[in-house]
Amino acid sequence: MRAWLIALGLALSMGPAFADEPAKSGTSGPTASAADIPEAKSFSSDHAFKLRGQTIKYTTVAGETYLRNEKDQPTASIFSVAYVRNGISDPSTRPVTFVFNGGPGSASLWLHMGAFGPKQVITPSDARGVGAPPYTIQDNQNSLLDVSDLVFIDPVGTGYSRPLGETEGKAFYGVNEDAESIAEFIRVWLTENGRWNSPKFLAGESYGTTRAAALTEKLQGGWNGIGLNGVILISAILDFQNARFAPGNDSAHIAFFPTEAAIAWYHDKANKARWNDNFDAFVADARTYATDTLAPALIRGSTLTTEQKSALASDMSDYLGVSAKWIELANLRVDPTRFRKELLRNEGYTVGRFDGRYKGIDSEGTADTPENDPSGYGMDTAYVAAINDYLTRELKVDFTRPYKVLTGEPGSQWNWSMNEQGWPAYVNVTPWLGKGMRENPDLKVLLASGWYDLATPFFGAEMAMYQNGVVLDRVQFDYYDAGHMMYLKESDGTKLSNDVRNFIQAGQ
Repeated sequence: MRAWLIALGLALSMGPAFADEPAKSGTSGPTASAADIPEAKSFSSDHAFKLRGQTIKYTTVAGETYLRNEKDQPTASIFSVAYVRNGISDPSTRPVTFVFNGGPGSASLWLHMGAFGPKQVITPSDARGVGAPPYTIQDNQNSLLDVSDLVFIDPVGTGYSRPLGETEGKAFYGVNEDAESIAEFIRVWLTENGRWNSPKFLAGESYGTTRAAALTEKLQGGWNGIGLNGVILISAILDFQNARFAPGNDSAHIAFFPTEAAIAWYHDKANKARWNDNFDAFVADARTYATDTLAPALIRGSTLTTEQKSALASDMSDYLGVSAKWIELANLRVDPTRFRKELLRNEGYTVGRFDGRYKGIDSEGTADTPENDPSGYGMDTAYVAAINDYLTRELKVDFTRPYKVLTGEPGSQWNWSMNEQGWPAYVNVTPWLGKGMRENPDLKVLLASGWYDLATPFFGAEMAMYQNGVVLDRVQFDYYDAGHMMYLKESDGTKLSNDVRNFIQAGQ
């Protein structure tokens, strides 16, 4: 458990020092000579289940797609699980949605087994841990198969996907490199399945939203463009300046403030009486406070008088539920990792990063930061068991290599540079999304955010949308009473499914 949290933490906490370094040589050298590369394997099966009152018959293909270089030599195997509904005579009437998670370094099991696939692993809705197996895996009434075919993609270095021949993993590990490989996978899949004229959607979570925004440029740009109907961004990280706590970067403190406030409200630490116990009014005010009061104060920095700083800290305490003195000592910059340790310190708990509803217990209570993330170790074992059981037992996938759920290798070698030349900069893929929307008048975006997500905060995603030329009247903003993986909570999983279902139906 600790290993995968460290891996994801590394992937999501790469600071600007890493942003423009060239990709490092990694451990994933050649897997075989070109002559030794076996044929791609796939496993096809037919299924049916009852979904929202109708019987859905579909074919599942779990298998490898080989990417090839200009010499037609295989360079990578990308594993995917595709669900195609049977009985559709005209593919132009049937949408297809390409789905992936993030990391970078994560396989697609979270959205696959938690949100949109035909099977679902059940987790407690009240932010309790899942405990030990067996776990309940059942037909998923939130699946999108009634409105769209689904292709769950594991990027190179995740799941069963891997580099081939003499190609190293670093060839696919980077903002551009990753997006180009997934764009090529999509092109090959469309060709092999005769789906070029189908409505097309992308759905990504976490770094998968970074990938989705980059894919709008890789797919739609140029004369060989592939038009998109919609992009679904779940727990978005688009402009990394809004999530990097480096000296001199106050954007992250502004972006995280409303989420920290929402978590304080959830745990009854905010001054609810000040807002008449109205959460919606509270969150709206927290956004305004972040931009109109906190941001100017942070810009002024040491020119604030002692009295001004104390007054601001006292005001912030009403939102954040931690002491004014602690906020003042932090120079009004409340780091979310320290906040997770401080908020419930006196009760002996920490709170989760992926989902601030979760509470954990550390070995001791005096440290500055938590030992681990209770919203990670509280659910991961169920998902790992579910995907391995489902692939091997039901879909009869028989690879002997392990299914890599989340690994640090891609993230540790990631090329965070978006351009070959230029000054070091934070990754920001939102302009690509805006460009794609301006050039394609039918392209719409759904932004799904959890109130209690301290990995990719909702206000950071909103800020990215507001500042980068995105066509806002074609963006649908949806919010959930949970965290990064809002579908862990049953009611919010249903809401997410309904929101995405309606979005796809309206956009095809």
